[in-house]
Amino acid sequence: MAPTTVPCQYRTGKTLGSGTYAIVKEAVHIKTGQYYACKVINKKLMEGREYMVRNEIAVLKKVSKGHRHIVTLHDYFETAHNLYLVFDLCTGGELFDRICAKGNYYEQDAAQLVRTVMEAVKYIHDCGIVHRDLKPENLIFRTKAEDADIMIADFGLSRIMEEDKLQLLTEICGTPGYMAPEIFKKTGHGKPVDVWAMGVITYFLLCGYTPFDRDTQEQEMKAIIAGDYKFEPEEYWANVSETARDFVRECLTIDPASRPTAAEALQHKWLASEEPHFVISPTGGPADLLPHVRKAFDARKTFRKAVFSMMAMKRMSSLVHMSPHAQALGANLQQYKDESEKETIDEDRDVLHLDSSSSEHESTDELKKQDDIAQPLGKPDADAPLAHAMSGVSLDQSK
Repeated sequence: MAPTTVPCQYRTGKTLGSGTYAIVKEAVHIKTGQYYACKVINKKLMEGREYMVRNEIAVLKKVSKGHRHIVTLHDYFETAHNLYLVFDLCTGGELFDRICAKGNYYEQDAAQLVRTVMEAVKYIHDCGIVHRDLKPENLIFRTKAEDADIMIADFGLSRIMEEDKLQLLTEICGTPGYMAPEIFKKTGHGKPVDVWAMGVITYFLLCGYTPFDRDTQEQEMKAIIAGDYKFEPEEYWANVSETARDFVRECLTIDPASRPTAAEALQHKWLASEEPHFVISPTGGPADLLPHVRKAFDARKTFRKAVFSMMAMKRMSSLVHMSPHAQALGANLQQYKDESEKETIDEDRDVLHLDSSSSEHESTDELKKQDDIAQPLGKPDADAPLAHAMSGVSLDQSK
């Protein structure tokens, strides 16, 4: 069923951030006063690439409201120029910034964080989904409260996987330092890549830098494929227990078939034991990891920002296969995002609302046929309206 034109239910405010394709704005629901984060995507960027957004919505639909530590998609609609995805507004900041702002940070804190995120990863996998871009930047806190929930965000690279069909995935994706060997080998990859990423994240949480940090991308890739990492310099690892190191080793198993599943990783004694694991400090209590973690993190922060910025552009280019049309989009990317940022919406603005309650449900197989793995190369259909392309997607959990 085609979308209907209705008065907008939201009012947009300040810009919160910018991703590869989207601007993220603060938005308030006019009737309830509830605040949300609104991902705004310029339709010029999506001409002929509607399957990318459709996939993202289908994945978020499947996990929506199913787990307290996974970001929820609440609504979606469009204007003449932009598509709007309405998400949870998470205001608590990124994981590592929060850790560095603390007065102290112990191995037990790291284990609790990893346990919480791994439980959410297990839930995602149980839903038949691979996240494929797990990294500290995608782990954010719901609020600034001390006990705020940590949330997994950014399912832009996710794919739905059916349990009865071993749908191995063969495209390069993700952030290099967190990518598993099988991704670089292009041998196909699935849920084990998320467990590998959790191993890298755990290493990062324990020392403040990643295990495969190298001077060049090529060196980093070779180190990942070889599983070449060490727990050093020793001064950074002296206060980390052998149990924690063993957990990292298990997650960083090169062979994905031998790597533990998320459920198995949760049974590792570092996460499953009632008694915390730690190295005793000279004063008798658990050793504080924060001094070394903060030192390492601060030293790499500026460098990492530059690398992530470069990789975001590279990822966008690879996802659209670098056709002539894609190259044109890349050249005009900032202009399109600026246009999206300038648009404001409120109750006086009519929008096309994609009515999830009345739209037809689209099968996973049909979605897969239109994702960026299966999409044939060539010039996209610039005349295909995004609303029409997405009218078959439903957020209704009962469908």
